[in-house]
Amino acid sequence: MALIVQKYGGTSVGDIDRIRNVARRVILTQEAGNKVVVVLSAMAGQTDRLIGLARQATPMPDEREMDVLLSTGEQISVALLSMMLKSMGVGACSFLGHQVRILTDMAYGRARITDIDTKPIMGCLDEGKVVVVAGFQGLDPTGSITTLGRGGSDTTGVALAAALKADVCEIYTDVDGVYTTDPNIVREARKLARISYDEMLEMASLGAKVLQIRSVEFAKKYDVPIHVRSSFTEDEGTMVVREDEGMEKVVVSGVAYSKDVGRITLTKMPDRPGIAAKVFEPLAAADIVVDMIIQNTGADGMTDLTFTCSRGDFGRAMDLARQSATALGGQKVLGDASLAKVSIIGVGMRSHSGVASQMFQTLAAEGINIIMISTSEIKVSCVVEEKYTELAVRVLHQAFGLDKPPVEEPIK
Repeated sequence: MALIVQKYGGTSVGDIDRIRNVARRVILTQEAGNKVVVVLSAMAGQTDRLIGLARQATPMPDEREMDVLLSTGEQISVALLSMMLKSMGVGACSFLGHQVRILTDMAYGRARITDIDTKPIMGCLDEGKVVVVAGFQGLDPTGSITTLGRGGSDTTGVALAAALKADVCEIYTDVDGVYTTDPNIVREARKLARISYDEMLEMASLGAKVLQIRSVEFAKKYDVPIHVRSSFTEDEGTMVVREDEGMEKVVVSGVAYSKDVGRITLTKMPDRPGIAAKVFEPLAAADIVVDMIIQNTGADGMTDLTFTCSRGDFGRAMDLARQSATALGGQKVLGDASLAKVSIIGVGMRSHSGVASQMFQTLAAEGINIIMISTSEIKVSCVVEEKYTELAVRVLHQAFGLDKPPVEEPIK
């Protein structure tokens, strides 16, 4: 008997008919001899509706009360599914985050899970019931309701799977797996049968929206296999698993992109110890996430400092950069929010040379200028003008043969 955690996203429980479809899937899984824990998001559009109500009440809603409000979306979906399962003759019990005691820190709106009490869940499973848990929410040390941020139900599902030592966590969504790139841009994009945790982490951080990045971090830390699949078909999806030898035979597994890129340059800054720290400390204090950083030092004892951030943070980051440049004796601050980042990802890069060179040559052949470059063991990212995003994705996908199935070789 396997223990399976199934997480269903907002589109999968978007209306009563879709919730009924979820109930049928859950029953079939249980009838196959499995113990089943179901984690649900709020019904599609519900969270946005609640945010709209809060902003009608006040332009600056209190963060603690906002979490109290937003957590009600999942309460509706778990209650409806539990009712439906019971009406179909299947024992079920629903739990909210505070009932399971999904313990978190006190960072309202973006809380992180610290511990989970599995006893209530195991008690119901031992009685032969399906357990239905509200995703996205938890309980802080003061007893207040917290939420885990956008996509937090994925994190709830994987965290529960880890705590329960489940055999697999199935993430049901409106796509049927992880693709080599966005099929809306490249028709030849292929669904991957398997992808490593590290590759999925890079893809999630670089704009792929299939899985929430914190859920993949949990899965890697606790070695939880994730099966990404669609709730609208019976097709097998993509397994996100520990890296194995066979994965390194594929040099590049996917192409990701993000149009959420702003670049800021502080010119002619004094080149002395501590300048970079003084520039980035105010940004960190303002919770502005900085991505790429490049420092170019000149012969005149001055330096240019360039970094990227999201467009949502671009305005605030520009203001803080100007303040830093003025205080530290810099010349001027330049900004550009019309950029994109295109990346190739693959664990095979660790053992193959020439990958970055091939990427640069491919972009150059199409007249695409590279503005910034960032690399890791399994990733190369290039910042380009936003208007070239789709072209860059298409030519890189073709250049690395991602439109063709990989050649299967026996693992020795």
